[in-house]
Amino acid sequence: MMNIMTTQTTVAIAVPLEAELVDRIRAVDPTVTVLHEPDLLPPERFPADHSGDPDFKRTSEQEEQYWDMLNKAEVLYGLPNESPAGLARIARENPRLQWVHAMAAGAGGAVKASGLDLEALRKFKVTTSAGVHALPLAEFAALGILNGFKRSGELVQDQAAKVWPELRTPARLVSGSTLVVTGLGEIGLETARIARALGMKVSGTKRTVEPIEGIDEVADNDGLDGLLATADAVVNTLPGTPFTEKLFNRDVFAAMKPGTVFVNVGRGTVVDEDALLEALNNGQVSYACLDVFAVEPLPADSPLWDHPKVLVSPHTSALSAAENRLIAERFCSNLRAFLDGGDLPHLVDPVHFY
Repeated sequence: MMNIMTTQTTVAIAVPLEAELVDRIRAVDPTVTVLHEPDLLPPERFPADHSGDPDFKRTSEQEEQYWDMLNKAEVLYGLPNESPAGLARIARENPRLQWVHAMAAGAGGAVKASGLDLEALRKFKVTTSAGVHALPLAEFAALGILNGFKRSGELVQDQAAKVWPELRTPARLVSGSTLVVTGLGEIGLETARIARALGMKVSGTKRTVEPIEGIDEVADNDGLDGLLATADAVVNTLPGTPFTEKLFNRDVFAAMKPGTVFVNVGRGTVVDEDALLEALNNGQVSYACLDVFAVEPLPADSPLWDHPKVLVSPHTSALSAAENRLIAERFCSNLRAFLDGGDLPHLVDPVHFY
């Protein structure tokens, strides 16, 4: 029988959020008290700026008020100060804490960076906003594929130089080509849906190998090389974990067909960037569209900045004007499940940080 929570639950808003979305959270259930003090939170510089203005500083009194508010809550909307250090502090100070909802889809990295041990992490749950970003990331992945097939990088260079080539170079057809998606989760499946709408055949990888409707072949990472042998484009959506660290190494790039288009909307640590540069320079990869990098911000001396076959996006492809609303709606749904004693989706694994 379902265990229904009837006691009062306090939710504290730890990150910037519009008042109307705070009201949506309040409306989930009359047993919910929502603590929200906008003056204690940094103003957003752009939609879904969860960290807020870095120049914002609380007075010592405001700092005390902020942490006092968070320590009254069983549930937090956002990591304190949107930082691993903030998560570590609240874990130490708030014994009533039961659940923290993170703004990021890949919040496992922040949980790991908090330095909390397994015993501490088992005292409360951390959920991510995975899935909220699936559509914008999938659209960006489609942009990367189309850029590579339609030679947009070369067109931009010719336009800048005012060059009208005497010999016309044909573009490649997306329809009928083959895409491999590493990581057939929500982002990967949304990418596959758009790719199929463009006429592509799609295969991909998943930790648990099982048939998926619309996916020609599913393999685990051990079978990745076999999939790559027939791929015209590859989209990585994998998160950064010890198991995915530099998965795309020299051997994996060598397993691709010459001229493969490569898109990364997962995590930069999944790619050995030196190996990627070699693949770009020897033609194994014809074009790379990258939203994420091993070190962020991308260092000024990285050759990726100036490479003629690379599009650099500053880890912004998941952003949309609707993001705050979508995350708040996801949180409200999760809060309903939490109050009803149900399972919370998208939990961070405290061992693998996935």
